[in-house]
Amino acid sequence: MTESKRRKATLVADKRYPSKGRKPTATKRAAKPAGKKATARKTTTLKTARKKTSKGSGGNGGGIFRRLFRWIWRLIWGLTWRVGAIAALLIALAVGIVYSSLPDVDALLDGRARGSVTLLDRDGKVFAWRGDQFGGVITADTVSPHLKNAVIATEDKRFYRHFGVSPRGVASAVRINLSEGRGPLSGHGGSTITQQTAKLLCLGVPYEPDQWESEAAYEADCRQGSLWRKAKEAIYAMAMEVKYSKDEVLTVYLNRAFLGAGARGFEAASQRYFGKSAAEVNPSEAAMLAGLLVAPTRYAPTNNLQRSQDRARLVIGLMEDQGYLTASQASTARSNPAQLSEAAAARAGGYFADWVMASGPEFFTRNTTEDVVIRTTLDQRLQKSAEEALQFIFQEKVREGSKAQAAIVVMSADGAVRAMVGGRKTRVSGAFNRATQALRQTGSSFKPFVYATALELGYSPLDTVVDEPTCWNIPGSGQWCPKNYTNKYYGRVTLADALKNSLNIPAVKVADISGLDNVRTVASQFGIASDLAEGPALALGASESTLIEMTGAYAGILNGGSSVEPYGLTELKLLGDETPVMVTTTGIGERVIRDDAAKQLTWMMERVVSQGTGQRAKLPGWQVAGKTGTTQAARDAWFIGFTADYVAGVWMGYDDNTPLSGVTGGGLPAEIWRETMLRVTEGMTPTPLPMLAPEPPVQVAQPTQQRRRQGGGGFAKAVDNLLKDIFGKN
Repeated sequence: MTESKRRKATLVADKRYPSKGRKPTATKRAAKPAGKKATARKTTTLKTARKKTSKGSGGNGGGIFRRLFRWIWRLIWGLTWRVGAIAALLIALAVGIVYSSLPDVDALLDGRARGSVTLLDRDGKVFAWRGDQFGGVITADTVSPHLKNAVIATEDKRFYRHFGVSPRGVASAVRINLSEGRGPLSGHGGSTITQQTAKLLCLGVPYEPDQWESEAAYEADCRQGSLWRKAKEAIYAMAMEVKYSKDEVLTVYLNRAFLGAGARGFEAASQRYFGKSAAEVNPSEAAMLAGLLVAPTRYAPTNNLQRSQDRARLVIGLMEDQGYLTASQASTARSNPAQLSEAAAARAGGYFADWVMASGPEFFTRNTTEDVVIRTTLDQRLQKSAEEALQFIFQEKVREGSKAQAAIVVMSADGAVRAMVGGRKTRVSGAFNRATQALRQTGSSFKPFVYATALELGYSPLDTVVDEPTCWNIPGSGQWCPKNYTNKYYGRVTLADALKNSLNIPAVKVADISGLDNVRTVASQFGIASDLAEGPALALGASESTLIEMTGAYAGILNGGSSVEPYGLTELKLLGDETPVMVTTTGIGERVIRDDAAKQLTWMMERVVSQGTGQRAKLPGWQVAGKTGTTQAARDAWFIGFTADYVAGVWMGYDDNTPLSGVTGGGLPAEIWRETMLRVTEGMTPTPLPMLAPEPPVQVAQPTQQRRRQGGGGFAKAVDNLLKDIFGKN
């Protein structure tokens, strides 16, 4: 019992690694002093710590580096999230400010600074457009799904998933730009449709004419691509995303995008190129329209249809890749590329349309803020005839590589212009128009007005004049001794034969006896408004004129002797209005010469074509009157002539006044005229010319002598009649 109550000794674990020799007894272990044990443990702990430190990083240097790195990281992170928070706050503030300034979406659909002009031909068919055309509002819901998909596939495939700015798109654009050797912000911009819409809206800055040098300068400022501008554009885009729905943003884009040829918005472009609404386009047409967005002028189908179709094929591929078209639909679209409407394909009357716009009232043409519809005199069949004739002659009769130019004007006897070609490139807009803008010496094509003056004074086509070497004293210039083109002289000739063979000496003599001032007056009243030469060289066409002026003057001969002002505009209306703003029914003005004088002159000019210098202009079955003209050194060659229905004028020459080689007015210009009129008169019934053959004279005298004819007074009386009947003087 006593033994059981005895306290047992504390159990102590054996040392893990006992020392060699005999194990100590329990009594000895128990008798070990406590202080010594604690000291031993403390010594062991310090040794272990030193070993760990030694095994760590080789000393205190490694720990300092880690602590420094952690401190720098905490500093950067602290700055980053604070700066980020401040930037986010500023962006949110900027977005809020822009948001508060955004108008209702309906106010953004048509933001044109000027209006449009739609030009109709004489039959009421559209043949040209000018200004900024807006076809009407089209929405993301009403537009053709194919067009909507084509735009998204081409411009912004993540349109419905981003917040107005696409970081992925920007990064991709930077990568592509760098890979192509450009700067990171040069070339591809990575802009979303929303950003492009913001740019189209010019970030909300309206066009104020008095604050900008021009509308072009305003638009250039809107399109600038600086970094600061891009940042503002992104803010505006995000504000739009907050204000409007995705479809509303897309609607604004569809209505504001410029798509070439003056078309603003997809509805206008669809009407212009295909003659149908944007709600009706098929996949190939939709792809062509969407393809215009990258470069509207370059890819406009009216400029280069093949290039536009090639671009459309790429868009069709994008639509297929993104699941908007099945493989079968894409294949069908590729094999049936979009084609232009008849009006767009014809592009007829580019020069004519420019002339109508330039000659019409400025407020309703060049600077219109309204949408205007102008009905014109253009006959598209005649326009095509003139274009084909010019092309045919230059292909068949002119050496390859020649830089020679030509122009054609076809008009009715009242001055209504039916066709106009201002140069060899016929399908153009805004080009130099040689039919209306080129002032050229008229040469012998001016001679009919010399003889018109003589006939009005009472002379007969059968009166005679002596063709012989003659000189005139020109004050300040000395003697002037003109010669005939053939360098021959033909003695006594009738006025009719002198005109038929385009003799120079008789023309100068007739002008001299008729009075140079009278000749100038008659010519100017017939419509030749350019400055006319003062000396006797006037009779040989030393003065300059335009083709349209000369053709209009010949129209005055055809209509019986009344002046003509060429015109192309017949009716001008504002879009949607029934009442025209202006109407033109004729270009005929005051009488210049008597009707019988005009008919006798027509008889003389008919002999030019049937027997004289203009025989290459003959039309089978038709009576033709006309006159050739070749200037000094053959720098200009003319043929102007008419049937009973139409007057046509042709000019040929070089823009830089280089002399023509082997070309006279009776050559290529007469052939161009003939080819034109062969096409113009196709299917028409020949009509006799309004001409009057002269009665044989009872007495023949030299025109340089004062004489009397049966039934008429002398030269003095003729001059008096001219002053009374033409000039209204006593």
